[in-house]
Parts: sequence; C-alpha cells; structure tokens
Amino acid sequence: MQFREEIVDEIKRDFEARRQNRRPYELSWQLNMNFNMGNQYCSISPRGIEQEDKFFFWQEKQVYNHITPVVETRLSRLAKVRPKPHVRPFSADEKDVQSAKLAEKILNYTFDKVEMDSLMSLATGWSEVCGTVFYKVGWQNGKGQIKGKPYKTGEVTVTVCPPFEIYPDSNVAQSLDDCNSLIHARVYSCADVKKIWGVDVKGEEIAVFSIDNTTGIGGLGYNSTVPSVTHQKKSDVVLVLERYTCPNATDKQGKLEIVCGEHLLYSGEMPFILGDDGQRKLPFIRQQAQNQTGCFWGASVIERLIPIQRAYNAVKNRKHEFINRLTMGVLEVEDGSVDIENLEDEGLSPGKILVYRQGANRPQLMTSGSIPTDFAYEERSLLEEFRVVSGVSEFATTSQTASASSGVALQLMLDQDDVRMQMSIENVKMAIKLLAKYLLRLYKQFATSPKLGKIANDEGKVEEFYFKSNDLSSDDIVFDTENDLTNSITSRRNMVSELVKMGILTDDDGKMTKSAKAKVLQMMGFGNWEDSLDLTKLHAKKAQKENFDIDHAELLSVDDHDIHVAEHTRYVISGEAKRDRDKVLAHIEQHKLLQQYKVTNEQI
Repeated sequence: MQFREEIVDEIKRDFEARRQNRRPYELSWQLNMNFNMGNQYCSISPRGIEQEDKFFFWQEKQVYNHITPVVETRLSRLAKVRPKPHVRPFSADEKDVQSAKLAEKILNYTFDKVEMDSLMSLATGWSEVCGTVFYKVGWQNGKGQIKGKPYKTGEVTVTVCPPFEIYPDSNVAQSLDDCNSLIHARVYSCADVKKIWGVDVKGEEIAVFSIDNTTGIGGLGYNSTVPSVTHQKKSDVVLVLERYTCPNATDKQGKLEIVCGEHLLYSGEMPFILGDDGQRKLPFIRQQAQNQTGCFWGASVIERLIPIQRAYNAVKNRKHEFINRLTMGVLEVEDGSVDIENLEDEGLSPGKILVYRQGANRPQLMTSGSIPTDFAYEERSLLEEFRVVSGVSEFATTSQTASASSGVALQLMLDQDDVRMQMSIENVKMAIKLLAKYLLRLYKQFATSPKLGKIANDEGKVEEFYFKSNDLSSDDIVFDTENDLTNSITSRRNMVSELVKMGILTDDDGKMTKSAKAKVLQMMGFGNWEDSLDLTKLHAKKAQKENFDIDHAELLSVDDHDIHVAEHTRYVISGEAKRDRDKVLAHIEQHKLLQQYKVTNEQI
C-alpha cells in the first residue's frame, strides 16, 4: 500500500512541476484564443490573462478583427488537404502485394469508421490557433460476431488532444521521439472512471477552460461584450493523469501509470507496439501549424498578428475619437458664464437656447481641423502588413476576383499563396501518415481474431472483407497527391483537357479507347457519365478477377477483348503475374484470336 501511495505522490509532484514549466506556453495559447474570438483588449501578466479597462468614459475601444478572417481562410484551404494513404508492398512477392492492398482497404475502412475528416477539421482548428495539437491512438476491447458466432474482438480509437492536455518532460524537445516521458491530463466524470477502470472515486471541483462574455469594448456612451477564454469551476469531476515512460534500461517495455486522486488505476508496461522495429512508443502524433526550432511546441500565425492587430485597433479607435470631436464638438466657455451642469446633461442639442452671462465672452466650439492623412496612410500600411505577415493575400481573404487579366498571372497569385501554406500542409500530411502507420500496427498487434470491414468500391457498392493480424505485412505509407491545394476539380479538369488536346491520351490513329474515356471522366470528377462506361468498368473488373484466378478464366462471346487485353497486359508488365505469367500470356493470345475472328466475320 505504501508503495502505491509513493507512486501516486511522485506522479502528482511530477505533473505539478511540468505544469509550472509549461505555463508560459499555456498563457500564449489562451491569448491566441482570445484574440481569435474578438477579445483583443487583454494581455499576459504574472497572474494570467488580464482584461484592459477604459481610461476615460469617452474613449473608443472597439475591435476591428482581421485575425479571424485570416484563420478562417487558412482553415478553409487546409480543409482541402485530405490525403489518401497508399500502402506500398514490403516486396514484389504476390503475397506482399495482396497484403498491401488489404492494408489500404483497412485504412479506408478505419478512416471512415472513426470519421477521420471530422477529426482532422477539429485538430487543424486547434493547431492553427494554438500552434500544436495531438492525435491519440488506442485499442478498445469489445465483442462481436461472425456469421452468428460470438467472438472477442476490439477496435482502434482515435481522439484529438488539445495542447492543454499534454505535458512533456521537456519543452525544448524537438519531437515526441526526443521525450523520455509524457503526461496526458484529462478531466473525467466519476461515472466514466467507474466505467473504464472500475474504481469508485470521489468527485471534486476542478478549474477548466470555458467561454464567457466579458465587457471590454465599446465607445462614447455604450459598452459591448465579447467572448473570452476564462477558468470556470466544474464540480463532480476528477483529473486523470496518464504518465507514459518510454523504454529504457530499467523498463525494457516502457511504462504506463494512471493516477486519479489518491488511486493508482494502472501500473504496467506501455501497451502499444508502434515503433518501426517493434518497439513500444508513445501513442501520440503531434501536428504543428509552424515548426519552431529548438521548441517542442509549434507556432501559430496569430502570435505574429497580435502586435499588428493591437496597432490597427488603436489607429481605428483614435480616428473615430477624432471624428467624434469633429461631429459633436468641444465647447469653449468662460468660467461662470453658462450653466455648466445643464450643458453636461443636455449638450448642444438642435434648437437649444444657450444663455450666457451678460458681458462674458460668448461660448464657441474649438477648431479641431480635419482628419490627418496619417490615419489613412497608417491604416493601409497595417492592412498590407497583415497580408505580408500572415501569408494570406487579399485575393484569398476577400474572395474577390483579382484585377489581373491573364490566366497565368492568376495562377501565379494562387501559387504564391500555396507556397506560404506549404509547411502547414506538409505537417498535416506527415501527421496523417504517421497516424495511418500506427493504426495498421495496432491491428497487427491486437486483431488476432477475424474482423469484418466494409468499404465502398469503385462502383459505389459495399464490399465486405475479413482480416486479422497475420494478413498484414506492410505499413509503408505514401500519398497519391503531392499538392492538395492545387489538386482541385477545376485544375484537374483543365489539366486533363490540355492532355486531350495535345493527343497524349489518344492512339496513333487519333482515337481514344473506351477504358481511356472512362479514366478521363473519372479524373475530371464525373464518375460514370454514361451507361456504356458502366459496362466498360464491368469488363475491366472481370478481367482483373481473371488475373487472380487465371486457371478458371472463361472467355465469353460478350467480352470486350480490347479491355481484357489491356488489363491482362498491365498485369503482366507490372510484374504481379509472376508464376502465372505464361498462363496469362496464353489467355491474352486467345482474346486476340477471338477478336480477329470477330472482325473477320463482321467484314464478311
């Protein structure tokens, strides 16, 4: 018992030390979130995030938020980055080729099951605002059945962890691989702890982040509220600390310790084999908006925009204060010549009779002049600085057609925006690539019983397949597309149209085969445009099935021999045929003979 208490106390002390070391980064994330939501009159102090009050009742303190449009534009463009993993076979052996194809099906099935698109949108939102986000993978045990028979099985889990939940042992580690240990701190309800770990714990009040309204902006005679990130007490909850320790000389398999309150919920080896060489690793994947050299945490574009936003708000507000003086006026009166209290209450309303003491100087408005041109110049300069620092052009943020008349010029403008986004794109792709590897390795480790997967095939029909850990031999992931931003439907259609005009997709006689037509329409995003192309795909599918069972391949009079010959030839040239190569070549000759016979009869 004493040993368990010592472990709990040691983990709590470790967590508190890491929380203090990480506090400056946490305050920066809170400030970014506040500025993104419009609460832009706040700053970091030793006590945390503090609001800035008005100095005078007449002071203009409005927010002219240009940060949120920049973030929204970046998120909209990153939403196009949906990399499709492609699994390369471990070797050219037929078994490895089939294993790679199965692994690709498993990834498609898993991505659909965990709703990967939604998870990526959530994760990218956190990384763009705070600079860093994490995916956490795991395995959830369960039960199921195959053909009515019960069997034990489980499923992978993927969750998005905001940076507020992650506590590394070093804030200057360059990557997760450089960390010796990591603590994942998350708030659970008492019921969830009972359900997951089977332990009754006593709930307590814990300060958590929440969104609240703060009175912080306004102008002369009015105030407004803006949402802000604040701490709020949440009752009947508990804080669960999961400390992961990487394998070392003492713990060859690593260590996982889970603490909740005074309870040690779990203590044992790290459960997941995720390393390239069968080593146990941290079940987390880090995604950054921008890399920071020598720092574990990534950088957000908001951090660079905050000083510009402060200056822009100041210029706009001082400009409006000047306009207030021009429109409302500043009255100059001699002491004792008028009723000051009446002027303060009513002002100079239209039709007002202003009575002043006989013999005194008549009240008059002070001359304020006109608005200095420096205000307009500084405002334009700051707007330009927004575009330079953020890397998001006005063409992208305003969604207006550029003044350039040349299509080449328009494409150059788009390419320039893509260059500034390329690092963020690569970070997203690298995170998903590593996530895909981890998912396959989890299935290889835990899917010892057959599992049922379902995906939509090329014809839009549901295809069922069974798999288990022994069927997986490769987890080498690549991506089909290189630039996801420029790979839009419009650009793809233009590219295919140019290829058709250049004659690259046609034969020597200038004609395009049926399979080529089907592929062109598919690349242009039209799918199966005509019923005849549906028939073309069916012929191709039949030929592909014959490739894998050439001994039982049957030639039919209704076969489209051109399509069959093309598919069988591809199978031989790609090297997939191997020991069935001679049989496939003989089958190709039979198709050619039947095709020649068919043409001869038509001529007769």
